[in-house]
Amino acid sequence: MDDTMTLLFVFIESTGLLAPVIFIGIHLIRPFFFIPVPVLCIVGGILFGSVFGTLYSILGLTILSILFYFLYRQVPKLSKKINTLKQKWLGDKVNFTIGQIAILRLIPFINFHLLSLCIIDVTRNFREYAKGSFYSNIPVALLYTVFGQFIREFSPTVILTILLALTLLFYLLREKQVIIKWHEFFHPKTGKSYQ
Repeated sequence: MDDTMTLLFVFIESTGLLAPVIFIGIHLIRPFFFIPVPVLCIVGGILFGSVFGTLYSILGLTILSILFYFLYRQVPKLSKKINTLKQKWLGDKVNFTIGQIAILRLIPFINFHLLSLCIIDVTRNFREYAKGSFYSNIPVALLYTVFGQFIREFSPTVILTILLALTLLFYLLREKQVIIKWHEFFHPKTGKSYQ
């Protein structure tokens, strides 16, 4: 992770006035090079400071989310792959709120685009999706840009405490209702005979 961060740091720093544009562009190609979101946000904080680094990361992540929305709608192969991933990890009956998705984005090993699919599932149109993506990208950009350098130095106890706090927050922000479809509730059981 340190090598990736150093390489990104040197590359972006050497671009001069185009550094913000290139940094946002790297956010867009990040998935192809398997660069984790936190690494890029940490680099943004080092290069541009906490305010501008956060703004550039939010902008880059939101543009990436919007590109995902259009690719998901237009490329059936991508749609099938990401739906299979969602089915494998989350199942059919999961409806997260935007707040829960924002918290899940803070956890580095959860797929960014899988969470974008969850936003598509809970929104009705592109405008709501763009708004939800923007709001769910703020915490991850802010946290890893501002506090990214300190997170690496935390003890295992502090990291465990943070994860437990995120789990509690995730539970508190859950959707408070469950919808069961008629045919699922009254689905006849196979193999029983009443004769």
